[in-house]
Amino acid sequence: MVKCEVCKSEIEKTFLNKIKGTYMRIGKKQKIICNTCQSKFSKEEILKKID
Repeated sequence: MVKCEVCKSEIEKTFLNKIKGTYMRIGKKQKIICNTCQSKFSKEEILKKID
């Protein structure tokens, strides 16, 4: 299972096995963010919580 980098909850998948969220690139690494964290926090707040 895939987990959100901010809230550590499991991310749901669609029937095509795609995640219901987004990837954020930080340097050369990709971090996965769920839909609920995207709607709660701004981009700057998410970047602060990941680091």
